[in-house]
Amino acid sequence: MILINLLPYREERRKRRKQQFFAGLGLSFMVGALIVGLGWLFFQQLIENQQSRNQFLQSQISQLEAQIKDIASLRDEIDALTRRQKAVEALQAERNMPVHLLNELATLAPEGVYFTSVKQAERSVTLTGLAQTQERVSEFLRNASRDAQWLERPELTEIKLASVTTNSRDAKRLFDFTLKLTLKGLSTEPEANAQAPRS
Repeated sequence: MILINLLPYREERRKRRKQQFFAGLGLSFMVGALIVGLGWLFFQQLIENQQSRNQFLQSQISQLEAQIKDIASLRDEIDALTRRQKAVEALQAERNMPVHLLNELATLAPEGVYFTSVKQAERSVTLTGLAQTQERVSEFLRNASRDAQWLERPELTEIKLASVTTNSRDAKRLFDFTLKLTLKGLSTEPEANAQAPRS
């Protein structure tokens, strides 16, 4: 017996293809939505990680800024202490200067030169005195320019003839002179002070 299918098989096949197409389309949509969702979650995780890193860096930056402010205030304190230390060292170095000055004057003055006044204004020293001859004053100037360890730039400002009466009432002819000298600058470094000239 021969069986003949009189049903519209073409429509049935078309219907099945349509169902398969819509099922594939729905499945593709679900897979695409799943991929998009997973991608969104992945990127959200990356954003959160980056935000946490940014917050950590921001906290570290604020800590470093506070430390920089502390360092700046410490530098100011160190500078102030250094200035005070240098001032104290300068005073310490110059406290013996009058002794060195008088000792140097006594060493440099030739016989026949007598000082009547020694005045110091900062680094300038003004000497007045009496000399038996002008050559003695010249010799003192030569000694001061050549051999002086604490003095420099001797300059004769005035010399004049003066009469001095002694106890025996004999008038002696002497020369009254005034000259200026400059004290050499002292370094406040300990090594330099240790190597400073000694009189």
